[in-house]
Amino acid sequence: MSFSWIWIQWLIRLVMVPVILRRRFAPATSLAWLSVIFLLPELGLIVYLLLGAPRLSKRRVRLYRKATARLQDDTRMIGQREHGLRPEIDPAQHGVILQAERISGMPILGGNDVELLADHDRAIDRMISDIDGAEQHVHLMSYLFASDSTGQRVADALRRAARRGVRCRVLADHAGSRQFFGRRGQARSLRDTGVETYPALPVRLLRRRLQRLDLRNHRKLTVIDGYTAYAGSGNIVNAGFGHGRAGRFIDLSGRFTGPIVAQLQTVFLEDWLFETGQNLETPDILPDLAPTGSIPAQAVPTGPARESATLLHVAIAAINASQRRIIITSPYLVPDEPTMLALTMAAQRGVQVDLVIPHRSDHPLVSAAGRAYFESLLDAGVNIYLHETGMLHTKIITVDDGFALIGSANFDIRSFYLNFELSVLLYGPQITQELRAVQTRYISDATPVDPERWSQRSALQRYGNSTAALLSPLL
Repeated sequence: MSFSWIWIQWLIRLVMVPVILRRRFAPATSLAWLSVIFLLPELGLIVYLLLGAPRLSKRRVRLYRKATARLQDDTRMIGQREHGLRPEIDPAQHGVILQAERISGMPILGGNDVELLADHDRAIDRMISDIDGAEQHVHLMSYLFASDSTGQRVADALRRAARRGVRCRVLADHAGSRQFFGRRGQARSLRDTGVETYPALPVRLLRRRLQRLDLRNHRKLTVIDGYTAYAGSGNIVNAGFGHGRAGRFIDLSGRFTGPIVAQLQTVFLEDWLFETGQNLETPDILPDLAPTGSIPAQAVPTGPARESATLLHVAIAAINASQRRIIITSPYLVPDEPTMLALTMAAQRGVQVDLVIPHRSDHPLVSAAGRAYFESLLDAGVNIYLHETGMLHTKIITVDDGFALIGSANFDIRSFYLNFELSVLLYGPQITQELRAVQTRYISDATPVDPERWSQRSALQRYGNSTAALLSPLL
């Protein structure tokens, strides 16, 4: 190796030290980046330029904040406060309610009904039926809109709606739905029939100005006529798509009616304005909504446009509010230090903490990184269950018999800090017990991790998990 090349490598190392330290990274993340750059300076520099800045461009941040401020202050949204139920909620839940409202600007609303759809195919059937009954508009947002049979069925329903005069709008993540926007994808044919389609966070390598390329819109949301909404973990894709090793994906979605639909509609309007510059605020878009049930609910959209608007705050508030039992179901478990502390402290104060994750994952590196934290969690008394019958993709947190959270967010660093996610908090014993029954079925199909056997795993497994964990702040 020539002296000049060695000099360039050391120049990269020395220059990148203040660059990384100037970022507002957590110490573990800074250490991980510095380790990669000192070991592999050229590769580390390239990866950092592509993935190192957990931010959007300043222009897009300004646009997003403008969109959210305008729509969250809409008089129709303020009018929904008549359904606010904070005084009637268990005082133990006030911290979660206030934390979620501080992040999203959306209050807790009563008078809602939620139909839980724990079978992905049934959820798609139900959604297509509602699209076929739409009269005014259909708004659909998904991380993955596939070109398989499920994607074709949903696209056909949108075409039928557009032909009878319904305004249909689709946002799909540009990276997750790259085939959808390709030459032979559904986007072009949908546009030909009058369906408006736009890519969310379009990937244009030469125009990204070194902002992080893997900041994605991971939300899943469909709103029909402003009265009915679907949100949860399911994409527009076959449940058995593309991952033979992990098995069939297992998802859960909720079909929402009542005042909460106005909040979910607002999330779509924010993202639509953010991507297209079009303000869709009209009376038929945000109609007056009467109560349809008795479930208090609160939408919690999170994302990288604001550093404080992270799901981590809500997750930790939920863990800290637990008094008897908390069950967390997630396809990926990569906790950071605050989350680890909250989970272990909950278990140590006598709360039954159950974590349910897939035995086989579609992302082996992420799975390996998560397993590095098992021993500390098990030592603290946390129960870990490895689900066996498929790729458990459902994201649910239930706390005591008081409240629950469902949505698109995983229990990992990416969902906490990097992705645009959509979660819904649901309050009350009835809906919490219904969701806990779903989680209990998952546990019945899972194998508990035995602490003694886990401590005896091979040195190769230990080193492999620990090595993957070193990269967990970067995943």
